[in-house]
Amino acid sequence: MSELKANESSIPVYILSGFLGSGKTTLLVQLIEHWQQQGLRPAVVMNELGEVNLDGQIVDASVPMTEMLGGCICCTVRGDLGLQLADLVQEESPDVIIIEATGAANPMEILDAVTETSLYMRLELKSLITVVDAAHLSGLYQEQKGQTFKLMQEQIRCASVLLLNKTDRVNEQQLADLQDLLARWNGFAPVLPTVKCEVDMDVLLHSGDNVHAYQSVDGTSKHAEQEHHVHSEACAELGCSHDHGHVHHEQVGHDHEEHQHSQGNVHDHPHPHDHNDSHNHAHPHASHEHVMVYTHYFTEPVNSEAFERLIAELPRDVYRAKGILSFSDTSSRFWFQYAYRESDYMKITPQGDVPNVAVFIGEHFDQSIIRNQLLELEAANQAE
Repeated sequence: MSELKANESSIPVYILSGFLGSGKTTLLVQLIEHWQQQGLRPAVVMNELGEVNLDGQIVDASVPMTEMLGGCICCTVRGDLGLQLADLVQEESPDVIIIEATGAANPMEILDAVTETSLYMRLELKSLITVVDAAHLSGLYQEQKGQTFKLMQEQIRCASVLLLNKTDRVNEQQLADLQDLLARWNGFAPVLPTVKCEVDMDVLLHSGDNVHAYQSVDGTSKHAEQEHHVHSEACAELGCSHDHGHVHHEQVGHDHEEHQHSQGNVHDHPHPHDHNDSHNHAHPHASHEHVMVYTHYFTEPVNSEAFERLIAELPRDVYRAKGILSFSDTSSRFWFQYAYRESDYMKITPQGDVPNVAVFIGEHFDQSIIRNQLLELEAANQAE
């Protein structure tokens, strides 16, 4: 019998955290496959900053999923998280639930929301897994400034397991330095180096359990003595109550045999939202307030090569982009994603009626420039 099914009294919940483009959705897909192979029924809560659930398009259509779009779970939609979890449990009877939070979210807010929900539902928060982009963290640590750097620190400090991903993009010395850094920021979370989030799932899913048991059972150990202050101070900064138990894509092939487009108008909205709710948060609510989102719905197909050039030349302030597109010079639809100067494209057959759309996420970038560039691409295709 599966270990998860053996505990019929509660449903395990895993939170996936990590900055934009770190590999969370890649890990999500692998976790789903792992549980399905065990005969389990996973369900997903998918959070996106944009208006369209793009990441959800690469998840198995048979997996029950609830979407929370247009903001962070920790913000205006946080109050709905309990309702979403309740609906999943009552309507789908899952064996395990995974919450993938937008990369701009502070995981402590989500953790608080889940633990509140567990007060009146049979949910057990098992692990908060933070996926870290090795190359991106290495670059940010050199600068040691900006809201992005602070947010990444928060995500690392509150994890029960750290997946140090994309280690093939740093050298051995950088990797060793990053592992030392993660140990300083979070001395209790095991660090699992990976490429494309490929990891032994049993090790990943049990690492958080072992850490917290180790904390409580062997609190006098040398490791605990040395690192306890790190975890305590970090959690105190972020409003973490030590009562959080254990807690928890983006590499696609670039195949341009075929590429084509359509649909509706343009939306742009800075992030955050005005939220006058009275959540009694123990720490400032500014984890993602530097983040802006621009969503573009295409009315015309665009040339694939021209679009790729535009993406390759995005300003530094745009650190993430993704979308589902059809192109004028190909017959297939494509999922595209961009993170930290690198982009990938993958053929996709969208689930349901999905518009041709691109979402751009970054810090204080000029949305009008990107909008005008995209409109020019659409106009150029009309003129052909």
